[in-house]
Amino acid sequence: MSKKQIKIALAGNPNSGKTTLFNAFTGLKQKVGNYPGITVEKKSGKAKLSDEYNIEIIDLPGTYSLFPKSMDEQVAQQVLCNNTDEDYPDVTIVIADATNLRRSIFLLTQVIDLKMNVVLALNMVDIATKKGILVNVNLLSEELGIQVVAINARKGQGIESLKQVIIKTIDEKPKKPFLDVTKIFKDVIEKANEIRGVENNYASFLTLCKQKLSGELLNRCALNQLCKQHEIIPERIQAKETVKRYKAIDKVIFSCVKKGAPVGKYQFTKKLDDLLIHPFFGYIIFLSVLFLLFQAVFSWSAYPMELIDGLFTDLSIWTANAMPKGMLNDLVVNGILAGLGGIFIFVPQIAFLFAFIAFLEDTGYMARVSFITDKLLRGVGLNGRSIIPLLSGAACAVPAIMSARTISSWKERLITIMVTPLMSCSARLPVYALIISMIIPPDEFLGFNLQGLVMMAFYLLGFLAAIGVAFLMKFIIKSKESSNYIMEMPSYKIPDWKTVIYTIVEKVKIFLFDAGKIIIAISIVLWVLSSFAPGKKFEQIEQKWTGKEDAEMHIAADKLEASYAGIIGKTIEPAIKPLGFDWKIGISLITSFAAREVFVGTMSTIYSVGDDNIQSIQERLKNVKNQETGEAFFTPAVGISLMLFYAFAMQCMSTLAIVYRETKHWKWPVIQFLYMGVLAYLSSFIAYQILS
Repeated sequence: MSKKQIKIALAGNPNSGKTTLFNAFTGLKQKVGNYPGITVEKKSGKAKLSDEYNIEIIDLPGTYSLFPKSMDEQVAQQVLCNNTDEDYPDVTIVIADATNLRRSIFLLTQVIDLKMNVVLALNMVDIATKKGILVNVNLLSEELGIQVVAINARKGQGIESLKQVIIKTIDEKPKKPFLDVTKIFKDVIEKANEIRGVENNYASFLTLCKQKLSGELLNRCALNQLCKQHEIIPERIQAKETVKRYKAIDKVIFSCVKKGAPVGKYQFTKKLDDLLIHPFFGYIIFLSVLFLLFQAVFSWSAYPMELIDGLFTDLSIWTANAMPKGMLNDLVVNGILAGLGGIFIFVPQIAFLFAFIAFLEDTGYMARVSFITDKLLRGVGLNGRSIIPLLSGAACAVPAIMSARTISSWKERLITIMVTPLMSCSARLPVYALIISMIIPPDEFLGFNLQGLVMMAFYLLGFLAAIGVAFLMKFIIKSKESSNYIMEMPSYKIPDWKTVIYTIVEKVKIFLFDAGKIIIAISIVLWVLSSFAPGKKFEQIEQKWTGKEDAEMHIAADKLEASYAGIIGKTIEPAIKPLGFDWKIGISLITSFAAREVFVGTMSTIYSVGDDNIQSIQERLKNVKNQETGEAFFTPAVGISLMLFYAFAMQCMSTLAIVYRETKHWKWPVIQFLYMGVLAYLSSFIAYQILS
């Protein structure tokens, strides 16, 4: 017998435990995409509910109510309010944080009033109890007229009970409306029902508030006329309804929730919050956390990076000896393996970086960072919600820019999008790591790793540049709208290690397979461009050096310069020479516009072509000589100039594409590309001229 398929939506406030419950249901059987026509992330998965039912679960973006203020909240509202939407659920599970029930069930009561099949999953009841908050689950279920299940999504407790309740709820709608809007707005709701041709009081109320529901375009004129006749102003009736709803919620909370004294560590966490969100010490702690993070990323990844580097060097030597000499040998060793080595060597650093970011988010600390930075960011045209995209930009600018959709103000959201790529992302990490390892000795300064200090300095430089540019854009971009930043602190939690590990694996896979495909393709193209030249130039070079001292070295150098890659590099060399760059670096700059991390693979390939002495990429670049002085080419002046260029230049086609999709206009990505390019060139020019 085939199983019945039902669709379930997970809804709730941000930080309520939705994603943890989603992972508990679906495990690895999930997929991530975007909702049609927009860049809001859509997470869905499949799971077994019982022997009779299979389910598809949609993890809706976090929202506080059905009155959306951001793109994320608009998506949640559209899915829940439109029964013609392809994701409209058979059952909605609203996840509520038991430690903050009043705010959490506002959305739930709206869903109840829409006459949807709904279950309340009361999460973190154990934490609420330790905080002295006692919730009478049975009485709460009776007051709301729906099924309520206490769960611990993190530990998987109550999941089986929740599944049984879902089955009961498939054909069971709420027994009563939570708030009867017809008593507040008299006969207006009945007339709206007649116009819409439905019997759903709260859905009709939402349309009067000018919320977009399915099929309302046809009825909009009649509804507008109804509002005009009864002197209804959407913003005012929404505010009036919200006040009435909270009064009704307060009565339920008063009868179902009892408060006592917090026990044990929850007295300590209050004192901890006083310290972490302190207007002075909060910043000191945050900077200290970042400092330790980059120290750890650089120090802990050193050994696995050396191991990977050694493995690829040994593999290249073995392959070079095992394969017959010739063009195919050269392609595999100096094209493909050189490119692969440039990818894999940085996996440890990327894995550690994403692990720390996931850890900080999961503990609840990032919400505190968002709170303390609100005042600082508001002064430069942003708000506290902007810190999440900015810090996420340290991982990857693409999802970071997408996360800016939670910002309700168009101006603040646009400025956040425009400055987020200035944050040093994980694609810059391989560039920084390679150059720092060449120009900065692995010494200690005041007991700290000197290379880690330089790495952190460049990450802070990106943040300061973002703040500075945001301040300028605050005056350039005109908008009269204002916004408020309201958030509630999530409880401190021990990280869900499965979620952290899953995040690391997914991000590393994206780096290896998405960026890796580009790097390998470009490495092969570069090998071709570097191994061939127009006409008979290679033959002429061989004749020129035949029988002379160090002939092989001179032939390899002259062939690379005469190749198609050399011609391209030489063409742009005059423009980049004031920055301390030669034509070989110029080739790397061009290929990096596909993705910044391509720089390492390009440098590895360029400096491998024609060289039979197989070395690691660091050794290879350290041995590069300046043809004019005969000394090492990669001096501190060249290294700092190169890192500054990569710190500021917009070298990511994916980021430009996502900026276009988010802003719906090519003007903004073009402006972004130009201002970041000018900033990169000027900063590199000034640094090189001063340091050299």
